[in-house]
Amino acid sequence: MAEIHELTAVQLRDSLRSGELSAREATAHFLARIESRNRLLGAFVTVTAGQAMADAAAADAKFARLSRASGGGAMEGLPLLHGMPVGFKDLTDVAGVVTTHGSAALDHKPALMDGALVAELKAAGVVSLGKTQVPEFGLTAYSENRIAPPSRNPHAPSRSSGGSSGGSAAAVAAGLLPFAPGTDGGGSVRIPAAACGLLGLKPGRGVVTSGESSADPARLVAAGPLARTAADAALLMDALVPAAAETYLEAVGHEPGPLRIGMTLDSPWSPTFPFTTEPEALDALKAGTGLLERAGHRVFDAAIRYDNRYPDAFTTAWTAGVGTARISPHREALLAPLTRTFRRRAQQRSASKLNEALAFLRQFQRDTVTQYGQWDLMLMPTLAQTPRPVGWFTGAAHGDDRWPAAEWAGDADGDYRKQCEYAPWSSLVNVCGLPAITIPVHWTGGGPGQGLPMGIQLVGPEGSERLLLQVAAQLGF
Repeated sequence: MAEIHELTAVQLRDSLRSGELSAREATAHFLARIESRNRLLGAFVTVTAGQAMADAAAADAKFARLSRASGGGAMEGLPLLHGMPVGFKDLTDVAGVVTTHGSAALDHKPALMDGALVAELKAAGVVSLGKTQVPEFGLTAYSENRIAPPSRNPHAPSRSSGGSSGGSAAAVAAGLLPFAPGTDGGGSVRIPAAACGLLGLKPGRGVVTSGESSADPARLVAAGPLARTAADAALLMDALVPAAAETYLEAVGHEPGPLRIGMTLDSPWSPTFPFTTEPEALDALKAGTGLLERAGHRVFDAAIRYDNRYPDAFTTAWTAGVGTARISPHREALLAPLTRTFRRRAQQRSASKLNEALAFLRQFQRDTVTQYGQWDLMLMPTLAQTPRPVGWFTGAAHGDDRWPAAEWAGDADGDYRKQCEYAPWSSLVNVCGLPAITIPVHWTGGGPGQGLPMGIQLVGPEGSERLLLQVAAQLGF
């Protein structure tokens, strides 16, 4: 019989709703998993075991009341995700729990109330087990900071789990959580999902309103699921998005018809940061292409032209929020080198410069969406490189990955360049407001659990979240 953490999220949901498992049993099991594995992985920054067990007990009491009222029949009023354990990124407020934002420069005080995303999922019945590791202010493609050990890849602990939803991805991949919500402003769901061998969906702009941020002038950020299967991701989407005629979970059960898919390696980062796509990424692209073609889809080479002003404009918009973050002047020195550098530049930048960048990105969106419109979906590798070693981006003590990271080299521009070369196809999707999914189609060692995972990214037109999940399910995920 499968252990609780080996169940898919859908199977766990069904067991909780049927009464086969209690919320307390599920919560205690995942807390024990965290206790045994988190010291190695650094996935969780804060574990709220006492509150989690109290919330699970309340969920069980509600289940018992509804069961009595229904006479043991179908229960009305049981929330969609009754008793499901989750963790929240440490950028998101959970009432009574410290939100560090991954920064040593902030006062770490318990949040007074739940953030919108947390409130929505708690209303859907989840039990929060704690807060997961993030980079400082969610700025980077790796989850390392100066307040807690780095988040590591469960498939190779010397490697990073990615960022900024790196702790959440590591937790799901290691069986510390059944699935998890992430937020994605430049790849922050898709990058760690790909690094950890998961499926990660970034919904289109405005689809998950609870995941948006007021400190995001370009509206880059979207909340989406990190999961092991398309059905699990669909289940979480059903909790994040108001009910429609067809739920995401129902949609996954339908196979899509033949699609015309444009495959490209073109990136708007190439003129500024020329990069080489590693053989492992090309192997993933080949594997993904084969799966798609065997499923009946046609894949065509697609040449996409991007405006070379993109890197400067995106960087301006992406770092605007850190420039306005409330940080005491005497604590600025506690910021990581990249954060400190980009905060200073953001503060020196005029409002007109930011507005100019935002206007350019809106035009970039129109131009790119028009080009993508020649195909039903766009295909590319999710990452250009294999998951990077912990400490690789920062040059921490010349490659030493020990924590605390007091000896980071301080080369903010080199750090940023490495990130853009690592994930050159992610941020443009946020700028365009399009949905995208990463699917773990390849392992460098030859099969699941062997070597390192590598994924493909499929980008769809506005409103294609269900289609992307259908394709992932059709490919066997």
